Amino acid sequence: MNTTLEIKEYTYNDYLKTDDEKRYELIGGNLIMVPAPNTEHQNVSKIIEMSLYNFVLKNKLGDVYNAPIDVYFDDKNLVQPDILFIAQDNMSIIKKKGIFGSPDVLVEIISPSSRNRDLYTKKDLYQLFKIKEYWIVDPINKSVDILKLGDDGVYKVHSSSSLNDEEQEDKNVYSGVVQGFSINLTEIFNRTFD
Repeated sequence: MNTTLEIKEYTYNDYLKTDDEKRYELIGGNLIMVPAPNTEHQNVSKIIEMSLYNFVLKNKLGDVYNAPIDVYFDDKNLVQPDILFIAQDNMSIIKKKGIFGSPDVLVEIISPSSRNRDLYTKKDLYQLFKIKEYWIVDPINKSVDILKLGDDGVYKVHSSSSLNDEEQEDKNVYSGVVQGFSINLTEIFNRTFD
């Protein structure tokens, strides 16, 4: 007996038909359920978003959004990053139903269930769609890596810091895209949760 499994490749239209109130991302035609984040994740997200938003607003640089918001790259790739920044000259990608195009900065806060996807799959996806800067925030290791897209289209570490690295004196990370913006890791990871 020959059994063939049909593997469905999902599209944006399939994504729009999901009606179970769960959060999904669409990566390479694969529909991926995204569980609700925990309180530590939400606290870290809130601190980064508020700091970035206040800086962007004060300097009239663009706009900042947080999850859940759809970022549509193409018919088979749609993500819901934790935080995103869109520069003033890129605001045309903001539509009523979400973001249709490549934001300037995307921030992902790693959780145990998203670690590999955030570190590898999304990094490759964001590089492919020319996201200028990708922040990888790791609450477990209390670290932040900021990757900036080079002229060759490949991410390179622009700024990196960890509270666990005792030899590293500077506990700030610096954006290469949001000029003048930096944030201290002790501010980001200011609370612990049981």
